Amino acid sequence: MHLELTAVFKPANEGGYIAFVEELPGANTQGETLEEARANLREAAELVVEANRALANEELGGADVIREPLRLTA
Repeated sequence: MHLELTAVFKPANEGGYIAFVEELPGANTQGETLEEARANLREAAELVVEANRALANEELGGADVIREPLRLTA
């Protein structure tokens, strides 16, 4: 699956970078370098998606549902 999101990196006042994904609330992090912030943000985004999937599965409680890919054009 390929999904393109927008990563935002902002220099922090005390050094390093603050980072977040515009389209994915909760996917935010920081890093001492831009490279570290990028790596941390990728991990944060993956963890948010994983957690959201787990919460959805728990909420559905084994209900009979239809799952299908959703392709977006932004």
